[in-house]
Amino acid sequence: MKRRDCLALLGMIVALPDSVLAQQPSGTRRLGVLSVTAAEDAIGQTRSTILVEALAARGWKEHDNLKIDWRSGAGDRARIARFAEELIVLKPDVLLAVGTPSVEELRQRTTTIPVVFAVVTDPVSQGFVQNLAHPGGNITGFTDYDGPLAGKWLEMLTQVSPKVSRVFVVYNPSTAPFAPLMLRTLDEAARTLHVTVEAAPVLDAAAIAALASRKDGGLLILPDFFTMANRAHLLAAITEARLPAVFWSRTFVDEGGLMSYSTDSAEQLRRAADYVDRILKGARPADLPVQNPTKFELVVNLKTAKALGVTLPSGLLAIANDVIE
Repeated sequence: MKRRDCLALLGMIVALPDSVLAQQPSGTRRLGVLSVTAAEDAIGQTRSTILVEALAARGWKEHDNLKIDWRSGAGDRARIARFAEELIVLKPDVLLAVGTPSVEELRQRTTTIPVVFAVVTDPVSQGFVQNLAHPGGNITGFTDYDGPLAGKWLEMLTQVSPKVSRVFVVYNPSTAPFAPLMLRTLDEAARTLHVTVEAAPVLDAAAIAALASRKDGGLLILPDFFTMANRAHLLAAITEARLPAVFWSRTFVDEGGLMSYSTDSAEQLRRAADYVDRILKGARPADLPVQNPTKFELVVNLKTAKALGVTLPSGLLAIANDVIE
């Protein structure tokens, strides 16, 4: 090629819009994933598979044109912080934060690397974004909670027989910083439903075991990856207490819990993959609106109900997405 032709070609390339250039990645791009669940946990493995498949459907294939650095915190806040530091050092093109603690740790360490979040509660009140429509900054993503959800959990507990008049709300303050927001919503709903709501924070396995001594009410488990990571201990304590409980994820019900009403976290991972794709192609997080959940599912476990000696109303069973017998 003659020098004159080469210069003309370079001029054309420089004149192309940034968005066009960004859509033609040269070499492998890098994605850092920080999740609060353990890598070996079934739910963590399922989410990883969903994410990889969703990215591949958009042309981003791991070990081909996309390098994914996986980090899993296993519900341990110190470990999540350490892994956040490791991912920032790797300088990925974009970060995916699964769970509120993951977002908190990453935002403390970067204001420039794009961050997409999933399974996060109330990102505005927590200061992750300016507002849902216009996030601003370098963070955007998908929430796992809308206002009426907490009231629905409480209502479900009041519908079982024998009637529940006191509800203990279980969460770990260090991994569920949004709990005060939910407790306010629950207090408001409690007045209408004529029940008493009492916070029952748990910080370790010993505090979870102590739940077995609660004999005079029901249990409401808030969205919290500490409780997810320690669900075997939690379910054992609830079984010993013989109390009805409602959970924030169907994983608990699949493993013996009574009932859950939750968002579809798998769908959030698929939608998050779309935002990762768009950012890798040049979009800015500030221009991508935070999106609320669109899919919910009600799951009940009749075998557990029988073991607890409680009756679930026919109306609840009729609208359940899944009934485990």
